[in-house]
Amino acid sequence: MTSPSSISPSSHPEGLVVTRAALDDWPVIKAWARAEGWDPGESDGPCFFAQDPEGFFLGRIDGEPVSAISVVNHGADYAFLGCYLVCPDLRGRGHGITTWRTALAHAGGRTVGLDGVVAQQGNYRKSGFELAHKTFRFGGVPTAGAAGATAATAAASGVRDAEAADLDAVVAYDSGCHPADRPRFVASWLGAPGHRALVRVVDGRLTGYGVLRPAADSLRMGPLFADTPDDARALFTALIAGSGGRRISADIPETHTSAVALAEEHGLTPSFETARMYTGPVRPYATDRVYVVTTLELG
Repeated sequence: MTSPSSISPSSHPEGLVVTRAALDDWPVIKAWARAEGWDPGESDGPCFFAQDPEGFFLGRIDGEPVSAISVVNHGADYAFLGCYLVCPDLRGRGHGITTWRTALAHAGGRTVGLDGVVAQQGNYRKSGFELAHKTFRFGGVPTAGAAGATAATAAASGVRDAEAADLDAVVAYDSGCHPADRPRFVASWLGAPGHRALVRVVDGRLTGYGVLRPAADSLRMGPLFADTPDDARALFTALIAGSGGRRISADIPETHTSAVALAEEHGLTPSFETARMYTGPVRPYATDRVYVVTTLELG
Protein backbone atom coordinates (compact mmCIF):
# COMPACT_ATOMS: atom_id res chain seq x y z
CA MET A 1 0.00 0.00 0.00
CA THR A 2 1.07 3.57 -0.55
CA SER A 3 1.22 6.03 2.32
CA PRO A 4 -2.15 7.73 2.98
CA SER A 5 -2.60 11.39 2.13
CA SER A 6 -1.86 13.72 5.03
CA ILE A 7 -4.75 14.47 7.40
CA SER A 8 -4.97 14.78 11.13
CA PRO A 9 -5.56 11.14 12.09
CA SER A 10 -8.41 10.21 14.39
CA SER A 11 -7.43 7.80 17.17
CA HIS A 12 -9.56 5.28 19.04
CA PRO A 13 -8.88 3.74 22.47
CA GLU A 14 -8.26 0.31 20.91
CA GLY A 15 -5.58 1.74 18.67
CA LEU A 16 -7.69 2.51 15.59
CA VAL A 17 -6.15 5.22 13.43
CA VAL A 18 -8.22 6.69 10.59
CA THR A 19 -6.40 8.25 7.64
CA ARG A 20 -7.09 8.92 4.00
CA ALA A 21 -6.91 5.93 1.68
CA ALA A 22 -4.94 5.89 -1.55
CA LEU A 23 -5.98 4.30 -4.82
CA ASP A 24 -3.60 1.44 -4.02
CA ASP A 25 -5.84 0.66 -1.02
CA TRP A 26 -8.91 0.17 -3.22
CA PRO A 27 -8.47 -3.63 -3.57
CA VAL A 28 -9.06 -3.95 0.20
CA ILE A 29 -12.30 -1.94 0.04
CA LYS A 30 -13.38 -3.79 -3.09
CA ALA A 31 -12.83 -7.19 -1.48
CA TRP A 32 -14.87 -6.22 1.58
CA ALA A 33 -17.67 -4.90 -0.64
CA ARG A 34 -17.72 -8.16 -2.60
CA ALA A 35 -17.98 -10.13 0.63
CA GLU A 36 -21.08 -8.09 1.51
CA GLY A 37 -22.69 -9.05 -1.82
CA TRP A 38 -22.46 -5.54 -3.28
CA ASP A 39 -20.65 -6.79 -6.42
CA PRO A 40 -18.50 -3.73 -7.24
CA GLY A 41 -17.40 -3.19 -10.82
CA GLU A 42 -13.97 -4.31 -11.89
CA SER A 43 -12.84 -0.77 -12.83
CA ASP A 44 -14.73 1.21 -10.18
CA GLY A 45 -11.74 2.33 -8.11
CA PRO A 46 -9.96 4.67 -10.55
CA CYS A 47 -13.31 6.18 -11.61
CA PHE A 48 -14.36 6.84 -8.01
CA PHE A 49 -11.00 8.40 -7.12
CA ALA A 50 -11.16 10.58 -10.24
CA GLN A 51 -14.09 12.46 -8.74
CA ASP A 52 -12.46 13.16 -5.37
CA PRO A 53 -9.13 11.48 -4.56
CA GLU A 54 -9.25 12.90 -1.02
CA GLY A 55 -12.63 11.32 -0.23
CA PHE A 56 -11.64 7.77 0.80
CA PHE A 57 -10.69 6.65 4.29
CA LEU A 58 -9.41 3.55 6.07
CA GLY A 59 -9.25 2.74 9.76
CA ARG A 60 -6.20 0.69 10.75
CA ILE A 61 -5.06 -1.10 13.87
CA ASP A 62 -1.32 -1.76 14.00
CA GLY A 63 -1.22 -0.84 10.32
CA GLU A 64 -3.84 -3.39 9.25
CA PRO A 65 -7.09 -2.12 7.64
CA VAL A 66 -10.22 -2.84 9.70
CA SER A 67 -12.75 -0.22 8.48
CA ALA A 68 -13.48 1.89 5.43
CA ILE A 69 -15.73 4.68 4.21
CA SER A 70 -15.91 7.22 1.38
CA VAL A 71 -17.24 10.77 1.53
CA VAL A 72 -16.85 12.02 -2.02
CA ASN A 73 -17.37 15.72 -2.67
CA HIS A 74 -19.34 16.69 -5.80
CA GLY A 75 -18.83 20.42 -6.01
CA ALA A 76 -19.41 23.05 -3.33
CA ASP A 77 -22.82 21.93 -2.09
CA TYR A 78 -23.08 18.14 -2.27
CA ALA A 79 -21.20 15.05 -1.12
CA PHE A 80 -21.99 11.35 -1.19
CA LEU A 81 -21.18 8.77 1.48
CA GLY A 82 -20.52 5.15 0.58
CA CYS A 83 -18.24 2.13 1.05
CA TYR A 84 -19.06 2.07 4.79
CA LEU A 85 -17.50 -1.21 5.89
CA VAL A 86 -16.02 -2.86 8.98
CA CYS A 87 -14.34 -6.26 9.18
CA PRO A 88 -17.06 -8.66 10.39
CA ASP A 89 -15.04 -10.00 13.32
CA LEU A 90 -14.32 -6.48 14.61
CA ARG A 91 -17.82 -5.00 14.50
CA GLY A 92 -19.52 -3.60 17.57
CA ARG A 93 -16.36 -2.01 18.96
CA GLY A 94 -16.83 1.56 17.75
CA HIS A 95 -14.44 1.32 14.82
CA GLY A 96 -17.16 2.10 12.29
CA ILE A 97 -18.51 5.22 14.00
CA THR A 98 -14.99 6.57 14.58
CA THR A 99 -14.21 6.11 10.90
CA TRP A 100 -17.57 7.68 10.00
CA ARG A 101 -17.00 10.80 12.10
CA THR A 102 -13.50 11.35 10.80
CA ALA A 103 -14.52 11.01 7.17
CA LEU A 104 -17.73 13.02 7.40
CA ALA A 105 -15.74 16.11 8.28
CA HIS A 106 -14.44 16.03 4.70
CA ALA A 107 -17.91 17.08 3.49
CA GLY A 108 -17.80 20.32 5.46
CA GLY A 109 -21.16 22.10 5.22
CA ARG A 110 -22.32 20.19 2.15
CA THR A 111 -25.56 18.21 2.02
CA VAL A 112 -24.57 14.53 2.16
CA GLY A 113 -26.39 11.72 0.37
CA LEU A 114 -26.13 7.97 0.77
CA ASP A 115 -27.80 4.72 -0.27
CA GLY A 116 -28.29 2.89 3.01
CA VAL A 117 -28.92 -0.81 3.58
CA VAL A 118 -32.05 -1.64 5.56
CA ALA A 119 -30.17 -2.67 8.71
CA GLN A 120 -28.48 0.73 9.02
CA GLN A 121 -31.30 3.10 8.06
CA GLY A 122 -32.33 3.73 11.67
CA ASN A 123 -28.78 4.71 12.57
CA TYR A 124 -28.60 7.00 9.55
CA ARG A 125 -31.78 8.77 10.64
CA LYS A 126 -30.20 9.35 14.06
CA SER A 127 -27.29 10.98 12.21
CA GLY A 128 -29.60 13.44 10.44
CA PHE A 129 -30.33 11.61 7.18
CA GLU A 130 -33.90 11.68 5.84
CA LEU A 131 -35.49 9.26 3.36
CA ALA A 132 -35.91 10.42 -0.23
CA HIS A 133 -36.88 7.10 -1.85
CA LYS A 134 -36.14 3.39 -1.82
CA THR A 135 -33.96 1.76 -4.46
CA PHE A 136 -34.21 -1.90 -5.47
CA ARG A 137 -31.51 -3.95 -7.13
CA PHE A 138 -33.07 -5.82 -10.03
CA GLY A 139 -31.14 -8.72 -11.45
CA GLY A 140 -31.28 -11.83 -13.56
CA VAL A 141 -30.43 -13.24 -16.95
CA PRO A 142 -32.31 -11.15 -19.54
CA THR A 143 -35.05 -12.80 -21.55
CA ALA A 144 -33.82 -14.37 -24.76
CA GLY A 145 -35.36 -11.80 -27.09
CA ALA A 146 -33.78 -8.88 -25.27
CA ALA A 147 -30.35 -10.46 -24.93
CA GLY A 148 -30.33 -11.40 -28.58
CA ALA A 149 -30.94 -7.91 -29.94
CA THR A 150 -28.46 -7.00 -32.67
CA ALA A 151 -26.23 -4.01 -33.31
CA ALA A 152 -28.31 -3.24 -36.37
CA THR A 153 -31.42 -2.99 -34.20
CA ALA A 154 -29.63 -0.58 -31.88
CA ALA A 155 -28.41 1.58 -34.75
CA ALA A 156 -31.90 1.74 -36.22
CA SER A 157 -33.15 3.10 -32.90
CA GLY A 158 -30.54 5.85 -32.78
CA VAL A 159 -28.34 4.09 -30.23
CA ARG A 160 -24.59 3.94 -30.79
CA ASP A 161 -21.34 3.76 -28.88
CA ALA A 162 -20.38 6.92 -27.05
CA GLU A 163 -17.47 8.70 -28.72
CA ALA A 164 -14.94 11.25 -27.52
CA ALA A 165 -16.88 13.95 -29.36
CA ASP A 166 -19.93 13.15 -27.22
CA LEU A 167 -18.26 13.90 -23.90
CA ASP A 168 -19.43 17.49 -23.44
CA ALA A 169 -23.02 16.57 -24.32
CA VAL A 170 -23.00 13.55 -22.00
CA VAL A 171 -21.52 15.57 -19.12
CA ALA A 172 -24.22 18.21 -19.58
CA TYR A 173 -26.95 15.56 -19.75
CA ASP A 174 -25.60 13.83 -16.64
CA SER A 175 -25.61 17.12 -14.74
CA GLY A 176 -29.33 17.43 -15.33
CA CYS A 177 -29.92 13.97 -13.83
CA HIS A 178 -27.78 14.27 -10.69
CA PRO A 179 -27.69 16.56 -7.65
CA ALA A 180 -24.27 17.95 -8.68
CA ASP A 181 -21.96 18.26 -11.66
CA ARG A 182 -19.37 15.46 -11.91
CA PRO A 183 -17.41 15.89 -15.16
CA ARG A 184 -14.24 14.13 -13.97
CA PHE A 185 -16.18 11.07 -12.93
CA VAL A 186 -18.24 10.94 -16.14
CA ALA A 187 -15.14 11.21 -18.34
CA SER A 188 -13.51 8.36 -16.44
CA TRP A 189 -16.68 6.24 -16.35
CA LEU A 190 -17.27 6.41 -20.09
CA GLY A 191 -13.76 5.28 -20.95
CA ALA A 192 -12.93 2.80 -18.19
CA PRO A 193 -11.65 -0.65 -19.19
CA GLY A 194 -14.52 -3.04 -19.87
CA HIS A 195 -17.21 -0.36 -19.73
CA ARG A 196 -19.71 -0.24 -22.58
CA ALA A 197 -21.10 3.29 -22.92
CA LEU A 198 -23.97 4.03 -25.30
CA VAL A 199 -25.83 7.17 -26.27
CA ARG A 200 -29.14 7.67 -28.03
CA VAL A 201 -29.28 10.53 -30.53
CA VAL A 202 -32.57 11.55 -32.13
CA ASP A 203 -32.69 14.36 -34.70
CA GLY A 204 -29.18 15.38 -33.70
CA ARG A 205 -30.02 15.67 -29.98
CA LEU A 206 -28.83 13.45 -27.14
CA THR A 207 -31.89 11.85 -25.52
CA GLY A 208 -30.13 9.55 -23.06
CA TYR A 209 -27.06 7.53 -22.22
CA GLY A 210 -26.21 4.34 -20.38
CA VAL A 211 -23.24 2.28 -19.23
CA LEU A 212 -22.77 -1.46 -18.63
CA ARG A 213 -19.67 -2.64 -16.76
CA PRO A 214 -18.26 -6.00 -15.70
CA ALA A 215 -18.32 -7.13 -12.07
CA ALA A 216 -17.52 -10.45 -10.45
CA ASP A 217 -21.07 -11.79 -10.33
CA SER A 218 -22.89 -9.82 -13.01
CA LEU A 219 -22.79 -7.10 -15.63
CA ARG A 220 -23.74 -3.94 -13.75
CA MET A 221 -25.91 -1.33 -15.48
CA GLY A 222 -25.62 2.27 -14.39
CA PRO A 223 -26.40 4.89 -15.11
CA LEU A 224 -29.33 4.69 -17.47
CA PHE A 225 -30.60 8.22 -17.96
CA ALA A 226 -33.17 8.91 -20.65
CA ASP A 227 -35.78 11.46 -21.70
CA THR A 228 -38.65 9.02 -22.26
CA PRO A 229 -39.56 5.36 -21.75
CA ASP A 230 -38.87 4.77 -25.45
CA ASP A 231 -35.37 6.25 -25.11
CA ALA A 232 -34.75 4.13 -22.02
CA ARG A 233 -36.00 0.94 -23.67
CA ALA A 234 -33.78 1.47 -26.71
CA LEU A 235 -30.72 1.99 -24.53
CA PHE A 236 -31.56 -0.84 -22.13
CA THR A 237 -32.03 -3.33 -24.95
CA ALA A 238 -28.84 -2.25 -26.69
CA LEU A 239 -26.79 -2.40 -23.50
CA ILE A 240 -27.72 -6.00 -22.78
CA ALA A 241 -27.47 -7.14 -26.40
CA GLY A 242 -24.96 -9.93 -26.63
CA SER A 243 -24.71 -10.34 -22.86
CA GLY A 244 -24.11 -14.02 -23.52
CA GLY A 245 -26.35 -15.33 -20.79
CA ARG A 246 -24.59 -13.38 -18.04
CA ARG A 247 -26.57 -11.98 -15.16
CA ILE A 248 -27.48 -8.28 -15.39
CA SER A 249 -28.04 -6.11 -12.32
CA ALA A 250 -29.46 -2.60 -12.10
CA ASP A 251 -30.30 -0.34 -9.13
CA ILE A 252 -33.68 1.25 -9.80
CA PRO A 253 -35.60 3.90 -7.81
CA GLU A 254 -38.80 2.34 -6.49
CA THR A 255 -40.75 5.50 -7.32
CA HIS A 256 -39.89 5.30 -11.04
CA THR A 257 -42.66 2.99 -12.20
CA SER A 258 -41.58 3.07 -15.86
CA ALA A 259 -38.07 1.98 -14.89
CA VAL A 260 -39.39 -0.85 -12.74
CA ALA A 261 -41.64 -1.98 -15.60
CA LEU A 262 -38.70 -1.87 -18.02
CA ALA A 263 -36.61 -4.15 -15.81
CA GLU A 264 -39.49 -6.58 -15.36
CA GLU A 265 -40.15 -6.53 -19.10
CA HIS A 266 -36.61 -7.84 -19.59
CA GLY A 267 -36.98 -10.61 -17.03
CA LEU A 268 -35.18 -8.95 -14.10
CA THR A 269 -36.50 -9.31 -10.56
CA PRO A 270 -35.80 -7.39 -7.33
CA SER A 271 -33.43 -8.69 -4.68
CA PHE A 272 -32.24 -6.33 -1.95
CA GLU A 273 -33.26 -2.74 -1.24
CA THR A 274 -31.50 0.41 -0.10
CA ALA A 275 -32.74 3.87 0.81
CA ARG A 276 -31.56 7.11 -0.77
CA MET A 277 -31.22 9.52 2.13
CA TYR A 278 -29.99 13.12 2.47
CA THR A 279 -28.94 15.37 5.34
CA GLY A 280 -30.49 18.41 3.68
CA PRO A 281 -31.78 19.87 0.43
CA VAL A 282 -30.25 19.03 -2.94
CA ARG A 283 -30.58 21.00 -6.12
CA PRO A 284 -33.52 20.02 -8.35
CA TYR A 285 -32.70 17.39 -10.95
CA ALA A 286 -34.66 15.32 -13.47
CA THR A 287 -35.59 12.30 -11.34
CA ASP A 288 -37.94 11.16 -14.12
CA ARG A 289 -34.87 10.58 -16.33
CA VAL A 290 -33.10 8.37 -13.76
CA TYR A 291 -34.05 4.86 -14.86
CA VAL A 292 -31.00 3.23 -13.29
CA VAL A 293 -28.80 4.77 -10.58
CA THR A 294 -25.13 5.09 -11.49
CA THR A 295 -23.73 3.36 -8.39
CA LEU A 296 -24.75 2.93 -4.76
CA GLU A 297 -21.29 4.12 -3.75
CA LEU A 298 -21.27 7.53 -5.51
CA GLY A 299 -24.96 8.08 -6.23
